[in-house]
Amino acid sequence: EPGAGGCCGVSGLWVSARMMGLHLDFGLLLEPLGFIKVLEWIFSIFAFATCGGFQGEITLLVSCKGVENETVTAAFAYPFRLNTVVFSAPDPMRCGDTWTDFYLVGNYASSAQFFVTLAVLAFLYCTAALVVYTGYMHVYQRNSKFPLTDLIVTVVTAFLWLVSTAAWAKAVADIKISTGGSIILEAESCKAPGTSCVLESVTHMGTLNVSVMFGLLNMVLWGGNVWFVYKDTNLHNQINKTSLSSGIYPRRI
Repeated sequence: EPGAGGCCGVSGLWVSARMMGLHLDFGLLLEPLGFIKVLEWIFSIFAFATCGGFQGEITLLVSCKGVENETVTAAFAYPFRLNTVVFSAPDPMRCGDTWTDFYLVGNYASSAQFFVTLAVLAFLYCTAALVVYTGYMHVYQRNSKFPLTDLIVTVVTAFLWLVSTAAWAKAVADIKISTGGSIILEAESCKAPGTSCVLESVTHMGTLNVSVMFGLLNMVLWGGNVWFVYKDTNLHNQINKTSLSSGIYPRRI
């Protein structure tokens, strides 16, 4: 009957809506798939915070004509375009016109921004994934496209963490060299007659070393998580079915 058909149609839509609805279950966060995702979420925050939040400065002690032991400070920070960091004259007379403003060497913005951008994107993806895991796992498991997409993103992100961390580690090493004692050797103003420059202080870069460490941790986490995401895909299920049909029982890990 039309009425009955309409009723069944409405009931079917209502059941589908119920299936697609929010089913909160935080127990998954205690399982490897969810627990590792929480760690990825946390370490991605630390990665972009330690790199993107860094601020440092270099202080030179300058003595020249009419000036004795005057400090000259230059500040640098993310994204580490050091070639824009300038050391200005220590006095209005510019050391008797022997001082020419000079800059640090190197532009490491590409490596720093690559690292921080990946960390931010990883953070956003982990947030979305945790929402799906804890509220829509029933939908995730019923639609084979979701686990497969999750697997592809996890593999690609693990590889990008490897590349970005390697590039950023090299940049950190170069930043330390560019902000070291070689500044004085390369500065023409410090070579002028009657002028002397001494590197008084430079901000400790332990935070940047920590950012590299978090990059490595993220790489390991995302790489290790590939297996746990893979187990939820049809690829793993098909291998299990093939093994069972041939009488070979897969070893459980």
